[in-house]
Amino acid sequence: MSNRLIALTALAALAGCDADPREANGGFPVAGRAVAPIVSDRFSTEDARDRVGEAEQVMELAGIVPGMSVADIGAGEGYYTIRLANAVGPGGRVLAQDIIPETRDALARRVQREELENVSVRLGASADPRLPPASFDRIFLVHMYHEVTEPYEFLWNLRQGLRQGGEVVVVDADRPIKRHGMPPGLLDCEFAALGMERIRTAEIAGADAYFAAFRISRELPEPSEIDVCEEDA
Repeated sequence: MSNRLIALTALAALAGCDADPREANGGFPVAGRAVAPIVSDRFSTEDARDRVGEAEQVMELAGIVPGMSVADIGAGEGYYTIRLANAVGPGGRVLAQDIIPETRDALARRVQREELENVSVRLGASADPRLPPASFDRIFLVHMYHEVTEPYEFLWNLRQGLRQGGEVVVVDADRPIKRHGMPPGLLDCEFAALGMERIRTAEIAGADAYFAAFRISRELPEPSEIDVCEEDA
């Protein structure tokens, strides 16, 4: 290799080190924290969750009433999807989304088998839940936010699915992300970076989890304006 070629290669490597990672990420910042791997489409057995009344507690805290339009993001086997469908009734609607095609298909079969006419099942993307704009009173992120690989782009897209006065509901565990949890302070920081603030919080009795509800508090920032949160936030 010539000296000139070596010099050009070194300059290219230095330029790569100085490059803004946002440019390779659609203008969005990359996560300043760990991301938990997706290990299963099931958080726990439905019977175990029903024994502690998890869904009932969460839906009551979220203020779910008949006629609402809600989204269940990262729906998995549909534990919340099925229960939300009953809670919002025939006058409401539920959009259940997952990013794994096989999981989406299995949930669609369950919805058809249980004849839930107020539920639609969609395939989302890791950084975009692909929600119709201004359509939902509540958007649920249950035991899944710690698995989101591009949290800022994900929340930027997700927020736009809220109706005026709508809320994003998060259920997660207060433990490190690598142990499939989401520290509440870090959660608040990432939502605040997208102009959303926590308005309610509660512990879920009988479960190693907390409830948090967020509402839009300021205008949606441009991707370049988003501040990155560190894991010890």
